[in-house]
Amino acid sequence: MANPFGAEDPGALYFLALGGAGEIGMNLNLYGYGGEWLIVDCGVSFGDDTQPGIEVVMPDPGFIVERRDRLRGILATHAHEDHIGAIPYLWRRLRCPVWATPFTASVLRSKLAEAGLAGEVEIRIVPMSSRFSIGPFDLELITVAHSIPEPNAVVLRTGAGTVLHTADWKFDPEPLVGAVSDEEALRRLGEEGVLAMVCDSTNALRPGRSGSEGELRRSLVELVGGYKGRVAFACFASNVARLGSAAEAAAASGREAALIGRSLWRIDKAARENGYLADLPRFLTEDEAGYLPRDKILLVCTGSQGEPRSALARIAREDHPNIVLEKGDVVIFSSRIIPGNEKAIGRLQNALARRGIEIVTELDSFVHVSGHPAQEELLRMYQLIRPKVAIPIHGEARHIAAHARLAEECQVGEALAIENGEVVRLASGRGAVVDKVAVGRLAAEGTMLLPLSGAALKQRRRVAFQGGATATIVLSRDGRLAAPAQVTVIGLAEEDEIEEAMPLLCDAVERAVADLPSAQKRDDEAVREAVRRGLRRPLFELFRKRPLIDVTLVRIGGRKR
Repeated sequence: MANPFGAEDPGALYFLALGGAGEIGMNLNLYGYGGEWLIVDCGVSFGDDTQPGIEVVMPDPGFIVERRDRLRGILATHAHEDHIGAIPYLWRRLRCPVWATPFTASVLRSKLAEAGLAGEVEIRIVPMSSRFSIGPFDLELITVAHSIPEPNAVVLRTGAGTVLHTADWKFDPEPLVGAVSDEEALRRLGEEGVLAMVCDSTNALRPGRSGSEGELRRSLVELVGGYKGRVAFACFASNVARLGSAAEAAAASGREAALIGRSLWRIDKAARENGYLADLPRFLTEDEAGYLPRDKILLVCTGSQGEPRSALARIAREDHPNIVLEKGDVVIFSSRIIPGNEKAIGRLQNALARRGIEIVTELDSFVHVSGHPAQEELLRMYQLIRPKVAIPIHGEARHIAAHARLAEECQVGEALAIENGEVVRLASGRGAVVDKVAVGRLAAEGTMLLPLSGAALKQRRRVAFQGGATATIVLSRDGRLAAPAQVTVIGLAEEDEIEEAMPLLCDAVERAVADLPSAQKRDDEAVREAVRRGLRRPLFELFRKRPLIDVTLVRIGGRKR
């Protein structure tokens, strides 16, 4: 659009998702008003089987980096990785203050310290249910229930109107840790008048309600009490209420609970610093757990999503230094499968099953409740807020479409099923998609952030799925072959098959050079391209693969190119 989101359009409020709209994870939301910008959440997702070697993925913040002089800060709604996990990676590009409630600030400080940013990032702590301003935005936090302490919905008041950004939430009558969702505050906000609600879509396809942590605790206590062997309990590390339930279930069955995995200890520390889990004894370490009989220990482990470096994955591979599971032991997966993790979880569970370890999932018993609203809860939220515009986010396309239909059934005037990069203009009681900006993904690679669609990672994916080949040729200055061509093939076939194919491949390289006109033989890039073309056909005919082909060219009397 012609307007560069500046102060020239003072009557409008802009919403733009760089991540989290059309996908679950990687939430990065922008609000623009009066030429100034606010980020709400800045999170990551995790690599899958289509992204070899990649563990952490996040939105490319390029749009807001270009406008950093007008960026007033980041507001973190809660401490889940898909809401704050990108801050340590992206902060050096954004360089702005971060606002967070105490528990979220504790978790974030720990992550920043690991990233070498301790003391460098300004974190401004705001109380729960507080009201404050960031730039032109008059903000209010409304307490909601979720699967982590101190989740918040955010009210943004501007001259263009009021927006409720729900973040992650549910209506849980017994959340165990923290307060129930503040329906009275939500009702008052609805009576005040809300232009738009930007709302969680994760469970928009699920009828009914998401379930209560209190009801789940009673089920887990009964379930654990029925086992005689060693019990391992896999859950999301950030679910402090679930950690408490594991400890209660252990105590009720005469066991002690131990934490196995670094992220669990990080969350335990942050929780106790902020007054949560205060009535529970300390968890045992993995060293201490090894000294207890099998029927006297409950192991709370990381790895519910099949993460290869997690504690449970190492236990399944039998390479954990301190913890062993044996035939007759049980692993309870107190979690749901995040879309994209199906294969990794399947591999983990198969590894456990092969060793005679019993596996219990939500398909077998009542072991998990979601932290996100199902359809009845969404209906209740729309009854309370009554927005003029609905903007579903935090879901894949099918979740967002279902949420938009539900909003229309609730008599919302406009339901915008958006994707990342679509710019929503909110003004005069209406909302519309008015532009689309470029979006992308960044992958964390050591100390670097690489574009997920960039050349380096494209080459890695090609090698992972198609293999690789390197041709080495030595030419004189006038382009004559000064030594036999050599070809190295990686990841295409077994050694004896490659050895059998080698004469054909080397011959293809030499013919490709010989067939070049004399002038092109003196052009290094022309030679490389001819060799690549010459190798492609025999490689495909022999192996039915299109590997990445690299050509090393040496000129006698010159330098290696």
